[in-house]
Amino acid sequence: MNCKTMSYDAGVELFGVIAGAITSMGFIPQLVKGYRTKKLDDVSYLMPIVLIIGMTMWFVYGLLQSALAVVIANTVGVGSCCALLLMKRIYS
Repeated sequence: MNCKTMSYDAGVELFGVIAGAITSMGFIPQLVKGYRTKKLDDVSYLMPIVLIIGMTMWFVYGLLQSALAVVIANTVGVGSCCALLLMKRIYS
């Protein structure tokens, strides 16, 4: 592997980490709104459960492929979904 390939791989990995961070930030508005209003009646239980299953599968895939971006993004996503479920359970 030469320096050019290493630089390209690092750039691709960084791109993946940024993409995962942006995607994971999609949960923040719902979490903040739920925390502020203490109302999560409009959030179904099914959506975060399905997302947790899918993201856990992506997490395992990322581990098997040694894809750091996939692992990080889905760890944050699963954590966010778990927080959403917990908030729904407490506030609904």
